[in-house]
Amino acid sequence: MSPRSQVIAPIKKRRHIIRYIRAVWRDYLALWREFHHPILVFLFFTCVIGVIYGELHAVSYPDERLPMIDRPYAMLQMMILESPPLTLPKEPHLIFFWYLSPLVLVYVVGRGAADFVRLFLNRDERRDAWRIALASTMKNHVIVFGAGHVGVRVVVELDRMGYDVVVIDNDPDPGLEDFLHELRVPLIKADGRIASTLEKVNLEDALAFVACTSNDHVNLEAIMRVRDMNATIRIVSRVWDGEFAKQLKGFFNIESVLSSSDLSAPVFAGAALGMEITKTVTVAGVEYSLIRLLIEKKSFMMNRTVGDLQRTEDMDIVLHVRGTITEVQPKHDVVVNVGDTLVIFARHDRILSVVARNRGR
Repeated sequence: MSPRSQVIAPIKKRRHIIRYIRAVWRDYLALWREFHHPILVFLFFTCVIGVIYGELHAVSYPDERLPMIDRPYAMLQMMILESPPLTLPKEPHLIFFWYLSPLVLVYVVGRGAADFVRLFLNRDERRDAWRIALASTMKNHVIVFGAGHVGVRVVVELDRMGYDVVVIDNDPDPGLEDFLHELRVPLIKADGRIASTLEKVNLEDALAFVACTSNDHVNLEAIMRVRDMNATIRIVSRVWDGEFAKQLKGFFNIESVLSSSDLSAPVFAGAALGMEITKTVTVAGVEYSLIRLLIEKKSFMMNRTVGDLQRTEDMDIVLHVRGTITEVQPKHDVVVNVGDTLVIFARHDRILSVVARNRGR
């Protein structure tokens, strides 16, 4: 194992443990906020009212003074219509407590104490609440809106790079929950265009928001809401219409708008020719691509060195393959022969020229 792996693995593991502890704490705080009224009423009646009742009962019946520690239990017995270890009182003010106790129990149960105990012990019934609690603990994470084919691949790549990810999808495909659970990526089943959903995934502390549903208008609504709630977050959006993509990028100050048609066109064209070509980045308005190219018999690169090609053709040869030998960043004196495979990085228009000239045109 490399030194890098030895250092990173424990940190990542410790980060998951700390996040889990924080999520548990927030989860139980959410339970407390939801059910604290009946719990406080129950504790107040059994403890405080129990002390008062015990003192009033001791005044009327001096020989039956109940210890402080037993008074909450005595009040609980009165709630469930069971006689406590005290003489049945005849005084009206004491009888009032006997009639009041069952009513308090009805209120407590009616406000959800039974549900509180059940939900507290059974987390499986509250998976959505648990995911929200987990997502709320994240910082410098990436929010992915839309978990279709593209969204899932984005999540996998981000996870491989070591980033924390939260996924928002209101109608996930079957099996997606189990897949994301294995990656320890929380899935929030909600509409990513709604402010309350974005608050649940802690948009304020997020590093980036990726809108990659297949609907341009849904993505637009989502990024409008995100930009309104967080003026500095990095936004990446997937759209189908290239012109629409350009308008979005300038108007909403989006870091990157990727048109599916623009991205897929080089890939399809390259696949038709038996090569791999990918549009990778845009720098200062110039598009750059990466291509895997097999050197043909009439290629302009045949019998030329790597250094000569890089110097005169304005491209970077990042990989050279000959037979079973692969060389990353090949030496400048390596001669390119027919049948070699090169991986070339250059401007997209230069790549198109290289493809044509590789065939002798």
